[in-house]
Amino acid sequence: MILNKNFSFLLWGQSIANIGDVLYMVSVISSIYMLTGSAAASAFVPFTITTTMFISSLLTPLMVGKVNLKWLLTGSQIGKTILLFILGFLLMVTTASNYYVIFLLIGLIAFLDGCANPIRQTLIPHYVKPDQLMQANGTAETVTQAIQAAMWFAGSLFLIVVSAQQLVWFVGALFIISSFLLCQLESVKHTTTASKGKFEQIKAGWVTLSSTPVLKRIAWIDFLETIAGTVWIAAILYAFVSDALHVDEKWWGFINGAFFLGLIAGSVYCMKYAAVMERRLGSLIFTGSLLSAIVTLLFSLNSFPIVSLLLSLCVGLFGQIKNIPQQSVIQTSVPKEQLSTVYTSLGAIGTGIFGVGSLVMGLMADLLGIRVVFAISGILLAAVSIVVFRSKHLFVKSK
Repeated sequence: MILNKNFSFLLWGQSIANIGDVLYMVSVISSIYMLTGSAAASAFVPFTITTTMFISSLLTPLMVGKVNLKWLLTGSQIGKTILLFILGFLLMVTTASNYYVIFLLIGLIAFLDGCANPIRQTLIPHYVKPDQLMQANGTAETVTQAIQAAMWFAGSLFLIVVSAQQLVWFVGALFIISSFLLCQLESVKHTTTASKGKFEQIKAGWVTLSSTPVLKRIAWIDFLETIAGTVWIAAILYAFVSDALHVDEKWWGFINGAFFLGLIAGSVYCMKYAAVMERRLGSLIFTGSLLSAIVTLLFSLNSFPIVSLLLSLCVGLFGQIKNIPQQSVIQTSVPKEQLSTVYTSLGAIGTGIFGVGSLVMGLMADLLGIRVVFAISGILLAAVSIVVFRSKHLFVKSK
């Protein structure tokens, strides 16, 4: 564990916020379904969040350089806290005839989240030494994935004993604690962009991506991986369990859980062997992407539920063994002052492509069959491994 005050405040502040984010999502989806009785209306919640985060990723560079990174992160969390309490009061008076107002609050909260995510990743190399980056990224990913794995299950249990509105108040308390912890962070140096025009600020990250060879490759990797990853959304995975494995819905939960366990195992592996992995970043990124492609293709062909559990775990494991070294490459590929705009641009690629890719993969699953879309996912990941192999010499820590 990294003994660093600022990293600890960042890790715990964001972790508590992440717990709140999942519980808040559970409560909102439940509230909308209870108000409308419509699964489509509930499904519009993640679509609203993804779309708004995409817009936020495009506009965040306007704030970077004008607002201290520490206060940009903290301010977004405080803003989320205020909006969440407004949402709590709104749930008291909302009816089936005006439930759409909830989506406005969801969108505003997601907008602030879209700002916070790239700033958190940018701050890590400010708060830890270069030789601790792999361990720091592994620690952050381990905690994040453990929260994701546990909180969706815990959220459902919470709703058995408390109402959705009461759960929102609880999340509000978590957000207050998170805001307090983030306020304790030390400020970091940042470069002012006041002299630049708005368009120059917005395009700064895209210019850096296009002019830095390794980041250009990573942008393409993120593009392909994001499309490939859409097959793991709830609706498509549920259809695979039902139509390809011919088992009941509990296996959807098992396979989803195995995937998160794989992510956690990959994060722990990266933490434990950080020193060794630092010297083999390119090889690990290639190996992780190639093995992810192979096990995804095997998953598409498999008909045995138990084997699907093992393959799902491996997809998470190998994906994380690739992703964490890749984060270290990104964080050292450009000066720290440029990282925030790089991450906002990569975030825009991820959120924008995910929204469109989920829709396309869903349509293809209906037209071509559920196994075919998982096979396509494996092929896309194989393309990623080719990109990495051809550019393996670029995937090193630059400083």
